[in-house]
Amino acid sequence: MQNSEAMALSAALLAVAGGLTQRINEGVIARGFEGVRPAHGFAFARLAPDGATVTDLAAHLGVTKQAASQLVDEMVRKGYAERRPHPEDARARLVVLTGRGWACTRAAEEAAAEAVREWGDVLGEREVRALGEQLLRIAPRGPIRPAW
Repeated sequence: MQNSEAMALSAALLAVAGGLTQRINEGVIARGFEGVRPAHGFAFARLAPDGATVTDLAAHLGVTKQAASQLVDEMVRKGYAERRPHPEDARARLVVLTGRGWACTRAAEEAAAEAVREWGDVLGEREVRALGEQLLRIAPRGPIRPAW
């Protein structure tokens, strides 16, 4: 593959990822979850299903512990998460999703499904499934971080 082809492919993948992130966030807001940003969704992905410490969340998001703590403060204030005593470490606090946080997560899943269904209108369902299979083969393992 030529450098220019690789750059075009890179740009297309980044555009699709950015567009999908935006569509999911818009879908979440349209479902009544105001005051959320894509960064919240990336945090929700780490908090589900068993919660996480602020330190775990900071590592997942690729930010400082202070930045993660500020994000958690915001999510708690908005009713999406709560802090609980850590069951295994008395010095730590576990951040978990509330019922509102779980409902927001389900809204994000619905919005993602809508966006991907629209790809089927362009590519066909079989091609979308094949695309998903191919991308899973090359996708990096580990956390999906926001492009700050």
